Amino acid sequence: MFGLGLPELLVILFIILIIFGAGKLPQIGEGLGKGISNFKRSLKQDDEDSPNQEKDNTQKDES
Repeated sequence: MFGLGLPELLVILFIILIIFGAGKLPQIGEGLGKGISNFKRSLKQDDEDSPNQEKDNTQKDES
């Protein structure tokens, strides 16, 4: 995972805790989770749309 070990991740978490405070961490985590799920959903939709677009392009070329 990008060469980050447990000590590095703990330092990053500690710095985030100092900057944002304990009260904001749940909100930050929720926003990050929603962003990741939206990104995955858009990738899945893009994969589903791609075969349809290729079929449409081949049908247009044959006409």
